[in-house]
Amino acid sequence: MSERPAAGLLLEDGTFFEGGAFGARGETSGEVVFNTSLTGYQEILTDPSYRAQIVTMTYPHIGNYGVNPADVESAAVQAAGLIVREACDEPSNWRASSSLDAWLKRHKVIGLTGIDTRALVRHLRTRGAMRGALVTGEVGRERLQAILAREPAMEGRDLAAEVSCQEPYVWTEGLTRLAGEAALRPPPQRPLRPYRVAAYDFGIKRNILRLLVDQGCEVTVFPARTPAEVLLAQNPDGVFLSNGPGDPAACGYAVSNIRALIGRVPLFGICLGHQLTARALGASTYKLKFGHRGGNQPVRDNTTGRIEITSQNHGFAVDADTLPPEVEVTHVNLNDGTNEGLRHREHPLFTVQYHPEASPGPHDAGYLFARFRALMDAHR
Repeated sequence: MSERPAAGLLLEDGTFFEGGAFGARGETSGEVVFNTSLTGYQEILTDPSYRAQIVTMTYPHIGNYGVNPADVESAAVQAAGLIVREACDEPSNWRASSSLDAWLKRHKVIGLTGIDTRALVRHLRTRGAMRGALVTGEVGRERLQAILAREPAMEGRDLAAEVSCQEPYVWTEGLTRLAGEAALRPPPQRPLRPYRVAAYDFGIKRNILRLLVDQGCEVTVFPARTPAEVLLAQNPDGVFLSNGPGDPAACGYAVSNIRALIGRVPLFGICLGHQLTARALGASTYKLKFGHRGGNQPVRDNTTGRIEITSQNHGFAVDADTLPPEVEVTHVNLNDGTNEGLRHREHPLFTVQYHPEASPGPHDAGYLFARFRALMDAHR
């Protein structure tokens, strides 16, 4: 490995880390967070929910299987930067088309390696996620402080409109199953008549769209600010409310549109879609200390008593105590008791905080897409 240029990270509380640069050169800033997944760095970096965040991977060796065009969750790298203990320069995998370093360079995303990521993560767990500035080359504190001063706090930021599509589009691609996977995860039987699904794009991941197609859905994706009446004019069998970045309290337009849809069409929401739906029902949301990000979060399904190991990526949560009586809490996080799911007792509506599309992550919660299909069946 050749010697790397210098790179440094300054957190808003003054904590400083210096290491080596990989990926692009320059400067960036964002909320510094951590993800506990062992794999899936490419899906994580292209997940729009990571917009304006610098992602720290807790697993120490990142980049060993490279990157490939099939595993992206959007058209671009969405994260503001990447921090790892050791960046692998020579990947080895039959699917790889590029190294992580070269891929980050193409997308103009800065990486920091060679620091004690355990110390950084312990600091974030103790003090909470916070803004940070990351630079390559000259890493003087004065330069870093000037960059950090320009970075707004995550509270109050509407990032969903920033990452959303600009025009509606139709998605037709289903899940790609590698050799042998079809036997373990056979495609669901397609219905005689496809389900017409309108999906709000607050930062939607492609694997969500693939799994909707696998359930027999014809999916049209709409920009985040599209009025509810435009979606209803399509006469959909159901409406999907996607994941996305930022503060749900800043997305009043989305809350109003979801409120207009409740009771008129079956609804299924994930992550930000869950939070926005809760707000549309009259509940409040709040910022978590350091969020839930990784592929190993235990969640209890209150309706069955089963425990699911789930993929998660969120920094805000629903205050379950503010939900109205007609809304049932269906899922709870076993690590900290936070709300992970809800459903309406009268209207065809359910949402979850975590990511059943599992990209990356376990497949325990894949049944939720079949549940959405059954909900649409019951209301056709």
